[in-house]
Amino acid sequence: MTDARTTTTGTDWAAWQESWDRQQEWYMPDREERFRIMLDMVEALVGTAPRVLDLACGTGSITARLLRRFPDATSTGVDLDPALLAIARGTFEGDERVSFVTADLKDPDWAAALPYDAYDAVLTATALHWLHSEPLAALYGQVAELVRDGGVFMNADHMIDDTTPRINAAERAQRHGRMDQAKRDGALDWAEWWEVAGQDPVLAGPTARRFEIYGEHADGDMPSAARHARVLREKGFTEARPVWCSPSDTLLLALK
Repeated sequence: MTDARTTTTGTDWAAWQESWDRQQEWYMPDREERFRIMLDMVEALVGTAPRVLDLACGTGSITARLLRRFPDATSTGVDLDPALLAIARGTFEGDERVSFVTADLKDPDWAAALPYDAYDAVLTATALHWLHSEPLAALYGQVAELVRDGGVFMNADHMIDDTTPRINAAERAQRHGRMDQAKRDGALDWAEWWEVAGQDPVLAGPTARRFEIYGEHADGDMPSAARHARVLREKGFTEARPVWCSPSDTLLLALK
């Protein structure tokens, strides 16, 4: 398959970023609002020139929005996915404010590869639900060591409250109905997006390696926001609570 994201002069990384955003928005139509609130809280708590760790950065979605809003910020992106990191590195090539690190967050020594010992903010979105509760708690402890005193950690993700099963079922049915309509209108889902990436001459190799690492999809947990907050406090943060939520997702902020 020939795709418009690859041209005769090279790979159109901006187009790949756009296609990733559209695919993610199929699942989370309020994704941009979530990012806006995340950056509002960055500004409120650590200012407009923060040193940020973009945790499980993927294509650099958070980094892109961070630098558009705060040109004096710096960002370190860390991830293990070779295909998404290829898009991220291509997008930010030549930007001295940005660096990327390939690391497995389940490796106890992953933070040793980072260029800094401390960060004003550690930000992550739609990624940590790939981890089970025990490795997630261990990661939260490592994050607490990386965030400076007065700094913040924010996790925007699916956080399921199992005490409200009827509400959960109704929300899920409505959301999936809208997703089905968007699919009929031409939206790409996760599997279809990766199929396109796997047929791209530049991304085919990294995509194959990505599936060797992760398989079709990692099988993690989705604890409630209250449980996330409790674990973060246990691991060294002084305050933790949601600062935004949708019917299916929560943005949780922890202050060191």
